[in-house]
Amino acid sequence: MNKVQVEILGLSSSPSAGGAYALLLKESFGLRRLPIIIGAFEAQAIALEIEGIKPPRPLTHDLLKNVIYNLGGTVVEVLIDSLRENTFYAKIVLEISSLTNEIDARPSDAIAVAVRTGAPIFVSEEVMKTASFIPSGESDTDKESESLFDDSFSEDEEEKEEYEVPQKPTSGKSSLESKIAVLQEKLREAIEKEDYERAAILRDEISKLQGTNN
Repeated sequence: MNKVQVEILGLSSSPSAGGAYALLLKESFGLRRLPIIIGAFEAQAIALEIEGIKPPRPLTHDLLKNVIYNLGGTVVEVLIDSLRENTFYAKIVLEISSLTNEIDARPSDAIAVAVRTGAPIFVSEEVMKTASFIPSGESDTDKESESLFDDSFSEDEEEKEEYEVPQKPTSGKSSLESKIAVLQEKLREAIEKEDYERAAILRDEISKLQGTNN
C-alpha cells in the first residue's frame, strides 16, 4: 500500500458544528491537508498531550500506552488506511515479541496513541487522493480549520461544553500579573477535577498573557 507521512497541523472547535472538532493533518513532505471531524473526548486527549498537560491519573489512551509498554511492545506506526461511506478507518501497528500486529481503531484514537508514543502517522495514498486538499494560499491554521467543518469527513461526534475565559486586561502590568495568577489557580483546580478540556483552554490563555507580559 502506498502511504504518506503526515503530522498534526491544527485542532479547532466550532459551536456551529454541534460540538465537533476539526483535526487537520498536513503531508510531511508535501502541501496536501487532510481534515477529519472528531469527537470532543478524542480531541481533548490529543490536545492535552500536545500541550504537555499531564493529568494526575492516566486517561484511556495513557492506559493503552502503558499496557503496550508493559507487555514489551512498541507502536510502530498508525495508519489511516481507508474511507468508507464518509468515515475514516485506521490501524495501530504494534510490534510485540518480534511479531507485528495490526489493531483496528478510529483515526482519532490511533492519533491520540501516536502522540503519546512518538509513533509516526501515515495516510494511504488512496485516502489522500479522495479526501485531501491543497490550500489555495497562505492562511493561518485557525482559518483553515474553521472552514473545514462544512467539507470534512467525520468520526463520531460528541457534544462540547463551552467555557468562558476572561479577556486580556487592557492596561497595567500588575493587572496582567493578577489575571495570570487567577487563571493559573483555575488551571490547577481544573486539573484536580480532571476537567482537562477546560485546563487546555486555560493553559492557552495563560500562554497568551505571558507572551504579552515579556
